[in-house]
Amino acid sequence: MEQKKKEKQVKSNVLNKTRVKKQVTSKPINWYLVNAQGSILGKVAAKVASILLDKNDPKRKSYEIPQSRVVIINAGKVEVSGRKEENKKYYRYSGYPSGLRERTLAQLRSQKPEEIINHAVFGMLPKNRMGKSLRRHLFIYSGSSHPHEAQKFETLEV
Repeated sequence: MEQKKKEKQVKSNVLNKTRVKKQVTSKPINWYLVNAQGSILGKVAAKVASILLDKNDPKRKSYEIPQSRVVIINAGKVEVSGRKEENKKYYRYSGYPSGLRERTLAQLRSQKPEEIINHAVFGMLPKNRMGKSLRRHLFIYSGSSHPHEAQKFETLEV
């Protein structure tokens, strides 16, 4: 009988331990500014995806969410090669019968120029929780002005 009481006491002591989390040192947030005017779409997207994934940091860990933020200006003035302006198509599907919508690059450029770079960059990011959280680290503007003037930017040449 006494043995069972001791076992119960031991079990209760194991479960009632106070757990302390490790102190996590957060890395500083790096802000990058990319001027997409006159740059090729694929090169801009590849460079931005690399920065968002923090591939330029030698101490990065693949499971940590990087702390880099990228601001892209003049997104509407990005260039493509060949006849992609008329031939490249972007598709959306609503899930309903005959719900497939397609737009060309020229139509998308006139309606939502930010979506061109948005689509290209997110196609290069991982398709998991980390990739979804990295979407909040990218800011795209079709003009040359942006509301992030207070940040200290590192300018990226593409």
